[in-house]
Order: sequence, then C-alpha cells, then structure tokens
Amino acid sequence: MTQAEQLAGIQQRIATACGKANRPLDSVTLLAVSKTFPLDRILEFRACGQTAFGENYLQESLDKITQLADHPDAPAIEWHFIGPIQSNKTKPIADNFQWVHSVDRLKIAQRLSDQRPPHLPPLKLLIQINTSGEASKSGVNPDEAVALCLAVSQLPNLKLHGLMTIPSNTDDMAQLKAEFLLCKSIFDALNAQGLQLDTLSMGMSSDLELAIECGSTCVRVGSALFGARA
Repeated sequence: MTQAEQLAGIQQRIATACGKANRPLDSVTLLAVSKTFPLDRILEFRACGQTAFGENYLQESLDKITQLADHPDAPAIEWHFIGPIQSNKTKPIADNFQWVHSVDRLKIAQRLSDQRPPHLPPLKLLIQINTSGEASKSGVNPDEAVALCLAVSQLPNLKLHGLMTIPSNTDDMAQLKAEFLLCKSIFDALNAQGLQLDTLSMGMSSDLELAIECGSTCVRVGSALFGARA
C-alpha cells in the first residue's frame, strides 16, 4: 500500500467516525506520529498533504528537524512534541516545536514560557491529563487539572489550546470511553470558565473512532500510517 493510500485510509476512518458522531469533518485533525521513523518517511507523507507530525523522543526529533533545515526545498512541517518532558529538555523544545501536548506541571510550563524565543509566536500548549490513574503514566491528576490550566493560561509566550490524554492500554471499550469522557468533561469545565480551548488530543490508531465519538479534535496516529515499530 502506498503512503497516499495509507493516509487516505485513515482520513476515511476519521470521516466515517465524524459522520456517525454527527460532527463536521473539519472538526478533527490528524497528527501523524513519526517517532522512530526517518525523515524520508515523514517527507513521503508530507508530499501527500500531511503537515503535522508528532515526536516523542527529543534527540531523535531534533536530528530530524536539523535534517529538514538542511534539506533542499524543505517543505513546511508543523512539529508537535508529545513525549514526557524533563526540566533539562525544555529549552530545545521551546526553540524548535510549534506544539507541545504533554505538559503536566506548572514548572515545565513556566520554563517553556521563559525559554520561548521572542521572535517566535507563542508556543501552542496542551495539558496532559492522567485519566487512567496509572502511576506509570504521565499527566496531571484530573482533580488538579483545572487549577493547573488556569495557571498556565496566564503565562506569557504560551497559548493554552486544550488537553491531551493517553488512556489505559486495554481492549475494554467501556473503560476507554469513560476515560475519554473524563477528559472531555474537564475540557468543557475549563471552557465554561472562559478559557476558550479548542483542542482535545485523544485517540490513536486502535481507538480513534471512539475518541471522536467522545469529542476528540485531534487523533494521534502512528502504526496505522507508518507500520509496526521495531
């Protein structure tokens, strides 16, 4: 299957899910998760019209961004950092990415704000919510999410756009739905307080239809586009 056919297949899944949920097609965007795959593979999908790519591993992603800058006639790519963030990694993230999906502490947000270069537009930010309650998962506790979001929304050089969650690794659709709806309820509560959030990053290759049913506006798809990772 060609890259164009793979991309079209995912776009059709999104379109079908939007139709079933009675939502407009343009209410959901696709983030292609390109971690562990080389820049050449990313450029193949970019040539098919996919512009937004998500990366989990900082050094790997910085290598790709550098390669892209050296690439003749390099196409524009919107880079999203979606992995866990350590304090000593905030500066290169603030320097090189347009979006960050995985902020779960005020300290990290403050560092990103302080280190965002003044010539760049505000860094677009999502707060990661730990909806599964698993200690091994990153993300702010749902009970603490509203306070964190309100604090982050006041920081300069950042623009808080919404929330992200990674649900339990389970085939139990009822459990997944409960976790997606928990994140959606926090999103709605924040908008009720006037934050005007527009992005809810939920759903991956295996569960994007359920996530769209629950209100996702951004699905993060890796293996269904790029294939299985080593």
